Amino acid sequence: MKSLLTCLLTVLSLSVYGQKNPDLNIVDELDFEILNKEDSRDSIIELITIVPKDIKAEHWDHTVYNPFKNEVVIFPLQLEFKDSTYASPIGKNKVITSRYGWRRGRAHKGIDIDLVTGDSLFAMFDGIVRMSRYSRGHGKTVVVRHYNGLETVYAHLSKYGVKENDSVFKGQYLGKGGVSGNARGSHLHLVVNYKGISINPEYLFEFNESNSIRANDIWLTQKWTSPYVHNSKRQSKITPLLSEEDAIASLKKQKKIYVVKRGDTLSQISKRNNVTIAAICKTNAISKTSVIKPGQKLVIEK
Repeated sequence: MKSLLTCLLTVLSLSVYGQKNPDLNIVDELDFEILNKEDSRDSIIELITIVPKDIKAEHWDHTVYNPFKNEVVIFPLQLEFKDSTYASPIGKNKVITSRYGWRRGRAHKGIDIDLVTGDSLFAMFDGIVRMSRYSRGHGKTVVVRHYNGLETVYAHLSKYGVKENDSVFKGQYLGKGGVSGNARGSHLHLVVNYKGISINPEYLFEFNESNSIRANDIWLTQKWTSPYVHNSKRQSKITPLLSEEDAIASLKKQKKIYVVKRGDTLSQISKRNNVTIAAICKTNAISKTSVIKPGQKLVIEK
């Protein structure tokens, strides 16, 4: 009976959902509600009801970029992936021209990947298109919500290839890259959000020819959702947190005292200690235009 039920569920899930990517299941076994009644003579299953996971159930709004403004997210946060790889959002080598972090005095909440206007863009995972419209700053934008709670954002498009509420599979065409919105030259501005909070994409994914996900089960701390502690000009040192214990232990920040030397600038101190100017200023309650003097002590947090 158990093997018969398993076969029925397999056939039904494949026929109803037509999944093209078996590694990222749209219907998880935990999302099944199975109602059965055994006949005393024939042990026949009278009724099977399959309830799919509904990622459109909450905060499904096409008109705003971030519909989660009143949502509270607790850290450390666990993210799970059923795949070991993602589909590249562009069809050629991924060259990152600007990283997640502090840039020209503002938070850059994604990464910029070089392309030529008209290059095709593709969904990184299976999901549903929540937004496909013009967004202030981002220009023509496609937002795809995925089945693990993440949303990937593809901005500065020149042409849409999908509509809102479209179901998309991993590697499906989304549109053409371009320079719409506030863009300096053609590129893909790729953002990874969880409930409206941006995550450093390079913490989750390796942007090289391997298209690897760094871990199937990975933990996030606020360090990886805070642009001011990263530098958009260089990749942060990345050590994936693989358990809640690792995540909690990482919260014990390492602090050291730096004594300002003659001729030092905040920029030099930032580079020397591999922290951003914004992080130094926040920790020491100073501004980036503050005058620092020889002998002054600055707290450096890593």
